[in-house]
Amino acid sequence: MRITIKNLLACVVLSLSASIAIAQGAAPTAAPQVESVNILEVSKDVKAQREADQSKPGSNQPIWKNANSDVAHSVNFPNKEMGVLIQKSGQQWRLIRNGVITVFGGWLLVIAGSAILAVFVIKGTIKLKEPMTGRLMKRFSSVERFSHWLMAITFVALAITGIFILWGKFFMLPIIGGTAYGALLLVMKNVHNFAGPLFTASTILFFVIYVKDNLPNKDDLVWLMSFGGLLNGKHIPSHRFNAGEKFWFWGGVTALGLLVSASGLVLDMLVPGLEYWRGTMQLAHIVHSAAAILMTVMAMGHIYIGSIGMQGAFQGMKTGYVDEAWGKEHHELWYDDVKSGKIQK
Repeated sequence: MRITIKNLLACVVLSLSASIAIAQGAAPTAAPQVESVNILEVSKDVKAQREADQSKPGSNQPIWKNANSDVAHSVNFPNKEMGVLIQKSGQQWRLIRNGVITVFGGWLLVIAGSAILAVFVIKGTIKLKEPMTGRLMKRFSSVERFSHWLMAITFVALAITGIFILWGKFFMLPIIGGTAYGALLLVMKNVHNFAGPLFTASTILFFVIYVKDNLPNKDDLVWLMSFGGLLNGKHIPSHRFNAGEKFWFWGGVTALGLLVSASGLVLDMLVPGLEYWRGTMQLAHIVHSAAAILMTVMAMGHIYIGSIGMQGAFQGMKTGYVDEAWGKEHHELWYDDVKSGKIQK
């Protein structure tokens, strides 16, 4: 017996109608109403298919033209997305996720990490030109340090778990096996999902506290022209934060941080009133992954300079105080304002 598209669709409709009836506690009827499902506007497509069978035997183009589209057809199910049988954009998302993001993003992190390691091996820690005085100046308040560490801890947690989620199957799965890796990934996913909203809150708090000292000014142009003195070897005076730190604040923390946070809230389904279609989630995932990788690359440089890359820098965020020699050498304009009383310690 020849199985036609019409017979196949009729079987699908009968099966769906019977399943709905059973779920509602009723026995399936012998002749369900086809119109109650109406997944592909069956009668219209079957007519087009019948005409195609006569002109081009064996062609099922009319049926698949309608099915193979992102257009949502009418259904009576609560989830209207079930009206899309084949989501073509899903394949496009898969290619971007496993190609551009995974491959190029992974190499970007490796290159950035290698560059930082090379700088440390070649130049080592940036030492102060003048010896420490032993006299301290207050650089960060307790609230400022709290907001910084809260954002830093949640960011590191998200970065580590995100690396496992995106690349773990390449370096961890072959070592521990599928069962252990599945359990590990479940833990990583939950940590990532719960740390995300906390990171968003800490980023907003960080912005509110630090924005007043990160507004651009004319002195930043001088710093940028010589790239902080790296191009000409001269010391470039700056206020509390130099142009490089301001670039991290506006580009890394604010712009990329908000992109990561907004797309993450979509992926966590925490945005009220938003319809979470597959296409919406796929777009959010692409934005989230790309922004997170770029932010991680920038954060690697910031963490390096603020820890082992520069003498005395970590002390400021650890205790809130820096040596006067450090303040004068790296932020001379801020040092002068503090010493003149323009800025209270």
